[in-house]
Amino acid sequence: MLTGMSESVTPIRGKRGRPRKDAAKAGAAVLRRAALHVRAVERLRAMIVQGELAPGTPLVEGDLAQALGLSRTPLREAVKLLAQEGLIELRANRSACVRALDAAEVFELFEALAGFERLGAELAATRLTPAGLRRLEDLQATIEQEHAAGRREAYYAANRAIHRAIIEAAQNRPLAQAHAALLARAEQARFLALKFAHRWEESIAEHRAILAALAERDAPRAGRLLADHVAHTAEAVTQALAAEAALRAA
Repeated sequence: MLTGMSESVTPIRGKRGRPRKDAAKAGAAVLRRAALHVRAVERLRAMIVQGELAPGTPLVEGDLAQALGLSRTPLREAVKLLAQEGLIELRANRSACVRALDAAEVFELFEALAGFERLGAELAATRLTPAGLRRLEDLQATIEQEHAAGRREAYYAANRAIHRAIIEAAQNRPLAQAHAALLARAEQARFLALKFAHRWEESIAEHRAILAALAERDAPRAGRLLADHVAHTAEAVTQALAAEAALRAA
């Protein structure tokens, strides 16, 4: 009886073991797909934001997948996500293309972004931790170093991190979520503003003033300065778009 029971138990134990292995393999496959998706989104976004893929450029799936070293599935997922962010235009029966910036849309986008960042700075001024302040100070030092070295991409990344850090310091999750969506849509336009050397210098000086207001816990001044900073960036983008339009018309 005992022998019979042990014989019946052994195969059941084996059956239980195989699904665990299969589940582990499936989990690893999901993680790999997720990593490929993130890689595709980040690389494609950078190519668009930094002008490697110009507005209006068709996104030929096969060519792009080969250039990025990715399969078509994560690439398609990336295109859909970036279309939601406003960087890509999906077209029926045609390849998707890089979406061109529209001056009126840029104005509305930055108008909304200025409102969110004003509120974020006001809240951050009263909720900023010592660690958060040190983080902002480090990022300020970084953008000044990158500007001095003329490294536009690195400057842009650190500058973006400052805006995110201020919103994080506000400690308001709905605000952070709404801001993240707007900031993603504004990336292409914000990078375009750096075409003007004077805007780099103005931006650094404005960030110094914002940091000082936050350090002094002056909520109204921090909010006003950050909103003005965003508005000035919008003006620089509008000028850059006008200059590009003039070149195309010439």
